[in-house]
Amino acid sequence: MAEQPGLDLSPFFFAGGAVGCLLIHGFTSAPPDMRLMGEYLAGRGLTVLGVRLPGHGSTPADLERTTWGEWAGEAERGLAELQGHCEQVFVGGLSMGGLLTLYLGQRHTVAGLIPMAAAIDFTSRAFWLAPALQYVVREWRKQPPEKGDWVDAEAMYRHWSYNVYPLAAVHELLKLRRRVRAGLAQISAPLLIMHGLRDASVPPASARWLYAHTGSADKELALFHNSGHCLTIDAEREAVWQRAYGFILGHCAGGHPL
Repeated sequence: MAEQPGLDLSPFFFAGGAVGCLLIHGFTSAPPDMRLMGEYLAGRGLTVLGVRLPGHGSTPADLERTTWGEWAGEAERGLAELQGHCEQVFVGGLSMGGLLTLYLGQRHTVAGLIPMAAAIDFTSRAFWLAPALQYVVREWRKQPPEKGDWVDAEAMYRHWSYNVYPLAAVHELLKLRRRVRAGLAQISAPLLIMHGLRDASVPPASARWLYAHTGSADKELALFHNSGHCLTIDAEREAVWQRAYGFILGHCAGGHPL
């Protein structure tokens, strides 16, 4: 069911200083997409928590039974846990994790938000047809991983996901997307939007749309020319991590996370 079953799918926590970063993986995926970034940030003094969302990292049937509210609830639980350890907390997420990052920014006070390839829009027709198709078929099979939008061919071995989209869960993702889009003007936290220009899952133009429609006065847009959808593990991953760290460093009280 997974592309890389040998990867560690468990949540992760790296103890560090008074500045924390919550990392949230994407739809049908698991913490490996965020772990390397978490290790990088932890190596520079941050306290880092990477959650595993309900229904993920197990079986598609488990995901089919979950709702967007459960995913959001786990993200909020992770935020509360990290706030219990840290004086300031930043939130970063990939794809659906980017949506949840924005959702947290609408509901909670955080030091900054880092949505990456946020799932504000989709290229796959399965996503738009899911509300009707779910009553006809349960799953939509993905293309083989080697046909993905990887720039670094080795990146697929750092990635874990189901090889199908459970359509009931896709419908829940659409509900989350609608909820987040409706509240973008409410976001006031500093914002760093990152997106790969070779993303075949979420149109890169959606990053510019997101930049234009969020309420934050302090916001940045970073586009990466040689990255696909999973930019946290693709060819420019270290540049992505560095940009995130620079954003955190520039927005944490005292100017240093240690």
